[in-house]
Amino acid sequence: MDVLVKLSQFLLSLSLLIVLHELGHFIPAKLFKTRVEKFYLFFDIKFSLFKKKIGETVYGIGWLPLGGYVKIAGMIDESMDTDQLKQEPQPWEFRSKPAWQRLIIMLGGVTVNFILAFVIYIGMTWYYGDRFVANESLKDGVWVLSDDLKKAGMQSGDKIVSIDGEKLVRFDKAQAKMLTAKELVVNRNGVEQEIKLPVDFVQGIIEDKGGKLIVPRMPFIVAGFDDASLNKEMLKERDFIVSINGTTITYYDQMEGFLKPFANQTLPAVIKRDDVAQNVTLKVDKNGKIGVAPAMISNKDAEKLGLFALTTNHHSFIESIPIGLQTGVDQLVGYGKQLKMIVNPDTGAYKGVGGFKAIFDVFPNTWSWEMFWSITAFLSIMLGVMNLLPIPALDGGHVLFLLYEMISGRKPSDKFLEYAQTVGFVILIALLLFANGNDIFKALTGK
Repeated sequence: MDVLVKLSQFLLSLSLLIVLHELGHFIPAKLFKTRVEKFYLFFDIKFSLFKKKIGETVYGIGWLPLGGYVKIAGMIDESMDTDQLKQEPQPWEFRSKPAWQRLIIMLGGVTVNFILAFVIYIGMTWYYGDRFVANESLKDGVWVLSDDLKKAGMQSGDKIVSIDGEKLVRFDKAQAKMLTAKELVVNRNGVEQEIKLPVDFVQGIIEDKGGKLIVPRMPFIVAGFDDASLNKEMLKERDFIVSINGTTITYYDQMEGFLKPFANQTLPAVIKRDDVAQNVTLKVDKNGKIGVAPAMISNKDAEKLGLFALTTNHHSFIESIPIGLQTGVDQLVGYGKQLKMIVNPDTGAYKGVGGFKAIFDVFPNTWSWEMFWSITAFLSIMLGVMNLLPIPALDGGHVLFLLYEMISGRKPSDKFLEYAQTVGFVILIALLLFANGNDIFKALTGK
């Protein structure tokens, strides 16, 4: 059932993005009286799941969910149908239109992608409000989960002051900013310290299977037990461990290495069960563990415990516009930084490039419209940016040749564009194989 929920969200988001992107090409093409022969969701190699001709355009759904397309008469595209180009140019063909009209047609798809993302962020700000954990409310700092962050010098209990010189206001922005950061400033016991992140920092995160780098510090609440735990009869789920051997345990991260000197011993402890303190004894195994997994509590529960302050700002629709636009700009800039890291081999970020499975895994197991729209908005930005890359088979490649034509006054020949499209298609297939190959490699090796 979980897989069906994820798959439904994945296909709905993908379909929405593809249809609107292609509609961005379709509308200006029709406005400039350019014939559109096909408008397809997914690819119809050999056959279609559905198709219907309305006017001069065939609308359909293909069986291969790797994208979609509009086939514009007189244009060299991914279909590689060049028979039409052997004839004399017709006034309704793409190649017969002025360069500025062809440029608008080619930019239509990515324009819609960016507009869609901004509209979603504005709508989410208006409907859900602007909710976040105030960074300054984390009075005892953060819990560092990443070994790579620890190697760089960060410790649990540190309070993040700034990332790359920018003061951190919202804790929920910390992880994304840290992935592309060069330095952090933290407050440790009242003293500010600078932490330099290595150039291949993100590679270590990828090899460590990603996940959270930092989270708010959490109290030691029992969530479950290891199979070999010696304390299953003494403890119950949702118990708070208050102290062990006379040492107060405020946060779970304080347990790291604490019990190693007490291997194979029995220690007195204080727990709180249903808000009532109880004295118990806990058995420590040979590895210095008590065989207990900690619980990660919700933001609301954490706020009730006084761990941090959860801020919710509600805005009118007009007030939501600049906030939503800024969110979109931040996401766009952040994705640009990620792409910059991917093309730099020294960072190792290319190892984290994923394909359709990676996108599928982003969606939650339970249906959440808030998560769905948030993910869809980011994917829309990602699709827009990727399509602007100057690869001949993408919109960005067509735009590059059109700009050359407009600046130089010389139009590339149809034969040149045909060759360029072939090269671009090969590059795209290689990138597709690399990205989805990464997914397969990770699935097979667990890395």
